[in-house]
Amino acid sequence: STTRLYFIADKLVAMTLDMYKDPKRMVEDISALGLRHVGYGIPTDLFGPFVTGCVQVLRMLTDDDAAEEAFRWSLSLISRMLTRVINEGSTIVMKAINANSSKMMKKAVGCAPRGKRALWMLNVQVGTQSISPLMWAIETGSLESARAIITDLLTIRADRDRYYYGMDILFERHEDIIQRLCLDAPALMPVLLDGLIWRSRITENGQRRVNYYLRHLLIDSHGDFAKATEWITDNADPKLVIHPVICMVTDMVWSRVAFRTFLYGKAWFVFTLFVFIGAQSILGHAKSSPEVRISMFCARLFIYLFSMGQMLFAHTRNILRDCRR
Repeated sequence: STTRLYFIADKLVAMTLDMYKDPKRMVEDISALGLRHVGYGIPTDLFGPFVTGCVQVLRMLTDDDAAEEAFRWSLSLISRMLTRVINEGSTIVMKAINANSSKMMKKAVGCAPRGKRALWMLNVQVGTQSISPLMWAIETGSLESARAIITDLLTIRADRDRYYYGMDILFERHEDIIQRLCLDAPALMPVLLDGLIWRSRITENGQRRVNYYLRHLLIDSHGDFAKATEWITDNADPKLVIHPVICMVTDMVWSRVAFRTFLYGKAWFVFTLFVFIGAQSILGHAKSSPEVRISMFCARLFIYLFSMGQMLFAHTRNILRDCRR
């Protein structure tokens, strides 16, 4: 659209000026811009004609040879930097993502050494800037490539020295991968969760050993409780919450952590409930006497002050806080 062309022209002039004012910052900005062009699949052959066209337009607007030369030099430098970033960042993995081909993706990562296989799919570094092929595939809708990447990362491989499993690298690089999948590619969530389960091919007494890899669904990199359960709950997908991995996580959290905390939190409520039942059902049907009436008065006074009073205080505080907002 014309508005988009105006925006590009304004940014172009601003970048040529900033190249003289703050060249160090512009190097980082141009590297980030070049990496985005890698994801867009922009051919570098178009930069030369584009620079020539911009210089010719400027030549028609001014007779100042120094300004024209300064503009041409700055724009040519930006063009060369973008070309270098695109050439260095255009890996075979990014080309497979642009084609959205799982076959090309498998062929591309098949060339990688086992120790660097995960990094090929999670990080493309040019200078100080980097881009994640997996995130780019999810953002651009190349779900076939993203599916192939997740499947390959969560496949266990081995040689005579060690085992290779990309789960740790995946969650270290993208701690919010579950949130991003829930928002942008919910169809890939079962693929990710299936990769967190290992099933033995050998059966013993009619049973098969199964390993669940749940650490990154329970704690984050700072040792705090992970938000994976919260993100999955917000997604509101009934088919997803019955996945074996999610069931295992929620059952483990409830039985080992939340159940005890829940009981401690409700202990006061349960105590006041017993007091209320005693005052209404037991003392209320007992034979009337001064002792019974005094006990009933004390029990009801306790309920009004420490149960209903606590609730009134909490609701009043919430009402005032919401009104202030």
